[in-house]
Amino acid sequence: MKMAHTDPEIIIIGASILDVLVRPADPDVFRTGSSPAEEIRMSVGADALNEATVLAKLGKKVRLETIIGSDKAGKYIEEHCRELGIQLPGDCIRNEIPTGINVVLIDRAGARHFLTDPRSTLRKLTVRDIHMPFPESAGIVCFASIFVFPEIGPAEMETIFRRAKEQGKIVCADMTKRKKNETAADLACALRYVDYLLPNDEEAMLLTGKDTVEEAAEALRDAGAGTVVVKSGSRGCYLLENERKGVWIPAEEKVECLDTTGAGDSFAAGFLFALSEGKSAEECAGYGNRCGARAVGVVGATEWL
Repeated sequence: MKMAHTDPEIIIIGASILDVLVRPADPDVFRTGSSPAEEIRMSVGADALNEATVLAKLGKKVRLETIIGSDKAGKYIEEHCRELGIQLPGDCIRNEIPTGINVVLIDRAGARHFLTDPRSTLRKLTVRDIHMPFPESAGIVCFASIFVFPEIGPAEMETIFRRAKEQGKIVCADMTKRKKNETAADLACALRYVDYLLPNDEEAMLLTGKDTVEEAAEALRDAGAGTVVVKSGSRGCYLLENERKGVWIPAEEKVECLDTTGAGDSFAAGFLFALSEGKSAEECAGYGNRCGARAVGVVGATEWL
């Protein structure tokens, strides 16, 4: 069993839960009462834990800023992190909140459909749960998903990102779909501290109100983000660096898609890994594409490694 690192290279902030994955999920089950599936499995999940897991498996020293419950699911996550050497804060356990468990229904095309518990740790992280200042050893701080936590809005994100920048960290952020009709302008106060923003195409266009990936990336850069990388599935990703023309980084070829769960998280982890190795933005995006392509070939978010 590995020991958790006290000198992390990368800080990941966000949710840690368990996923129960079913593939393929047949909607007829609500009519028939029972339906066979080719695979039903349990694995760790949520953006931050997925990213931390991939990075740890790739050999990086990772600290995960998160919260979990004091239940069996939380103990499973603790054991998982111990095995991989992922550092957890000593005070991350919450007796009053159950650990999040998602049921992930995967259709025959590999698309996911979630059943979630908003009362669980999935939605309960606050800025008070994030330990700042960050360790001096860490060169990168990544907030795994904007819009996941109701109590971490633009002002709270601004605090987190500003503190990281004041310490000289590279600041990265990912996101989910907006929940309250937020706009890019609403996030501008926080985005000005973000060096690399990693939304997917649907999230980026919804947030900006734009009709194309390219326009959405421009709008996010105009709102203050440094480099914008828009994940676009089989199209690859669109990279827009500050003061440079945007470029498409093509996806991997001949990829069989079984399950898209965690594909974006694996992309982000791959991007962060390459970034921590001093690679260029284009090289980081290419490596992210490769990690995402590996992820969709298996059931579960991090089982490809």
